[in-house]
Amino acid sequence: MKIRLDRVIKTFDTFRAVHGVSLDIESGQLVALLGPSGSGKTTILRMVAGLEYADGGHIYFGDQDATDIPVRDRGVGFVFQHYALFPHMTVAENIAFGMKVSKTKRSKPEIVTRVSELLRLVKLEGLGDRFPGQISGGQRQRVALARALSVDPKVLLLDEPFGALDANVRRDLRRWLREIHDELGITTLFVTHDQEEALDLADRVVILNEGRIVQEGTPAEVCRHPGSAFVMQFLGDVNTFPGVARDGFVFVSERATGIASTETGPVDVFVRPRDIIWQKDAGGIPVDIERILHRPDGLTVVGTTKDGVRVEFEIPEQVEPDLSRGAGIILRNPQVFPRGV
Repeated sequence: MKIRLDRVIKTFDTFRAVHGVSLDIESGQLVALLGPSGSGKTTILRMVAGLEYADGGHIYFGDQDATDIPVRDRGVGFVFQHYALFPHMTVAENIAFGMKVSKTKRSKPEIVTRVSELLRLVKLEGLGDRFPGQISGGQRQRVALARALSVDPKVLLLDEPFGALDANVRRDLRRWLREIHDELGITTLFVTHDQEEALDLADRVVILNEGRIVQEGTPAEVCRHPGSAFVMQFLGDVNTFPGVARDGFVFVSERATGIASTETGPVDVFVRPRDIIWQKDAGGIPVDIERILHRPDGLTVVGTTKDGVRVEFEIPEQVEPDLSRGAGIILRNPQVFPRGV
C-alpha cells in the first residue's frame, strides 16, 4: 500500500507542529521518521493512523483519500513505545483482541490458528498462556507487534517501538524487525530519535526539524551527503571548526586546510571524530592534548585548538600520544556550510 502526504498541516492551539509536509512512501518500503523531540514526527505518524486529523492537506492510501477516514477503517496496525498490552489478558488473548473486535469477523478456530501463526512468527511459541507481567520487555514488544499484525494491516506504524528497552535488546529487536518486514512486505512507517536505529532499519530516512522535512534519502545518502549543518550535527558525533573560505579554499586557525570550497566568507567545517588524522610531526592544525579516553575499540583524544575549539578524534590503541606534547591534525571528508546555515 502506497502512502502519500500532500502538504499536510497540523496545529495545536497556537502551535503549528507540522508545516505543509509532503512525502511519498512506496508500497512495501520501511521508512523512518527521524528527528529531535518536537520535530513533528509522532504527530505525522498519528495523522497517518487517524489518531489525529490534519488541519490542512491530504493523506492518501493508494488512490484513496484517507484524510478523514476514522482510525478503525484505515486498515493500519499501530505499535506504541510502551506496549499498551492488557495486563489482565494472556499473551494469546492480547494478540487475539484485535481480531475479536474487528469489523471482519473470524470464527474462534480461525482466531486460534492465526494466534498460533503469529506466536511462531514473533518467536514466542509456548508463551501464549503467560501474562504480560510474566515476560520480558523485549518479549512484550514482540507481542505488541503480533497484535498489530493480527488484523492483516495494509500499513504498519511504529512509534519509538524500542525506546523503553536497553541497548542490547534494541539491537536484537532491530535485526528481528527487519527480518519480519522482509518476510511480510508490509508498508511500514516508524518514528525514532535514535539515528543508529533509523540507519540500520530503514530503506529510506526522512529527517524532520521544527515540523518540516529537512532531508530525505537512503541511509547512505543522508550519511554521506548531509544537506545542512543541522543534519550533519544530528547524525552523530561531529567536530565543528570555524573557518574562512577564500580563493577557493578553507582556512582554519589561519592555516590552509586544502579543503576546496565554492563559498566565500565565514564557514563552519564539520568533521567526524574518525575522520581526523593525528600526526606526531609538525603540520596540520595545532591541537593541545588534554585527555585520552580509553574505549573498547581504541582511544579517543580530547584537545583544543589555539582558537579554543574543543576537538575529539580517534586513534588506534597502539599509538597513545604523549599528553605533554601537542599534536597536528588533518581534516578528512569534511562538510562545509556557510556560518549560521
